[in-house]
This record gives sequence, C-alpha cells and structure tokens, in this order.
Amino acid sequence: MSDPTGTLATPLEPVLRPGTKKGFAAVRQRVASLEVERVVVGLPVSLRGGDSAQTVEVREFAARLERAVDVPVELYDERFTTSLALQAGGSASLDSRAAAVLLEEWLARGSTL
Repeated sequence: MSDPTGTLATPLEPVLRPGTKKGFAAVRQRVASLEVERVVVGLPVSLRGGDSAQTVEVREFAARLERAVDVPVELYDERFTTSLALQAGGSASLDSRAAAVLLEEWLARGSTL
C-alpha cells in the first residue's frame, strides 16, 4: 500500500491463495476497504523476460481481478523483488516486503496513481 503522496510503500500481510474463491473475495474486499486507486500485480517473468506457466496464471488472475474491481489493475515485473526484500530486512513477511519493493519500484518509475 502506498502513502497518499505515492512515494513510499508499506507492506501489508498477503492474502493467502488469492486464486481460490475465498482468497479472491478477500482481495476484492481489501481493494474496496482500503479505497485503493490502482492495483499493481507482480508479474513473475523469467530472468530473460519470458513467460512461464506461472506468468500465464498471473495474467489470467489480473484480468479476472480487473473485471471484478472498479479500479485499474496493472502488471509489473517482479524480478529480484524477493532478493531486495531479503537484503532490506524488516518484520513483515517476506512476501509482503517483496510486494512493497515491487510497488516502490513501480512508483519510482513515475507511474501515476
């Protein structure tokens, strides 16, 4: 989750198994309750930038989510976010810290909320 200025990202605990019916409902509820303006989904591409079975699955999830929420959903390359989160440390879960790294990278590239 970014701060109101769109500068810093704060880790939130992840929704477990977002592809399940219960998990997907939890994601939709979080989007609504936090009143987000955009959802940025990490895209797991290979080191060379190619797609894998997981990449296809994430693209399908993002498309499904975009149909289910009233805000834009954008995919963003998640390569190296876990490594960067490990180096940075912190008390939140590794997945949450990696998601915050991803969002900060997305924000730094000049994307607008």
